[in-house]
Amino acid sequence: MVNYESAPIMLYWEMTRACDLACRHCRAEAMFFRDPAELSTEEGEQLLETLCGFGDTKPHLVFTGGDPLRRPDLSQLVAHAVHLGFVTSVTPSGTPLLTYEAIAHLKSSGVRSLAFSLDGSTADGHDGIRGVPGTFQRTVNAVGWALEQDVPVQINTLVSAENAADLEAIYRLVCDLGVQRWALFFLICTGRGAVLREVSAEESERILAWVYECSKRSFPVIKTTEAHHVRRVAAQARLRERQQAGEGTMRTSSIRAGWGVRDGAGIMFISHRGDVYPSGFLPIKVGNVRHDDPVQLYREATLFRQLRNPEQLKGKCGECEYRVICGGSRSRAYASMGDPLESDPLCVYTPHLQHLAPGTAV
Repeated sequence: MVNYESAPIMLYWEMTRACDLACRHCRAEAMFFRDPAELSTEEGEQLLETLCGFGDTKPHLVFTGGDPLRRPDLSQLVAHAVHLGFVTSVTPSGTPLLTYEAIAHLKSSGVRSLAFSLDGSTADGHDGIRGVPGTFQRTVNAVGWALEQDVPVQINTLVSAENAADLEAIYRLVCDLGVQRWALFFLICTGRGAVLREVSAEESERILAWVYECSKRSFPVIKTTEAHHVRRVAAQARLRERQQAGEGTMRTSSIRAGWGVRDGAGIMFISHRGDVYPSGFLPIKVGNVRHDDPVQLYREATLFRQLRNPEQLKGKCGECEYRVICGGSRSRAYASMGDPLESDPLCVYTPHLQHLAPGTAV
């Protein structure tokens, strides 16, 4: 297993909460106007320089929002991050600001990849969740523009009760678009997301079993966010396959990447005002970059240290033999039970009260 004690593998900077969309599930509760308390350009550059304190294990830096395109200094800050040695990605919204020229500008700044959201396989489904007509077509256009300019693309898709039946059609669309990665974001009822409904634990299990089968294809690489028990589903499926067919006939799944990563363990989030959290879905503030060192916060803050220690987990997550490679969604535990160390209610599995040693192959 990779040790995430010294540095996260992914760091998300919410540059702004300004956005022209009105997404029904928005974690950030985005608004039309920019917040005057956002980190300034100078503060942003200083933040990036401070993050170099992670050393040679610099995290993958994701510029997100709101809509990062609402920041006129976006390309400047991306270029500065690239100059400092960070691998960078941007998650623009499907608005009129998302143009061929905007993508070209980001590419010239050194951005490594872009992530766009598609929450439906049709305009009606996607635009209904995003709250503004036309976002589906703009997003599809932007995918084409990015790939035309050789910028790798990830598609992010919400998973909720409202669109669960559409996931297979979305997957076919993602394959047809030719993108490199597909990320499934299982709803956490925080921010505006509280108006939508999570899938049931039983439906989640079915979806994750299907995701595992899809992940055996070469492209796109598939990952999940806030559905860490996909790792347990994959481990159990691999064990069955070994028993039935032997190692030589198994097809490789992409799900192994990122095993052990969860909120605060390999993940760090910095808000538009500089507040530091274990993730964007776990709203427990541990400090602020205006007066705290984010590197030290990640390494030493009590909450981060607890989240990185699977022996701190409670309930069935704490008893589970898959707790090291999975650990459950700490954000969902907090949203549902008020304690980020409690069990993830989206998982149906009953532990066998035995533990896999760290690094055990499954």
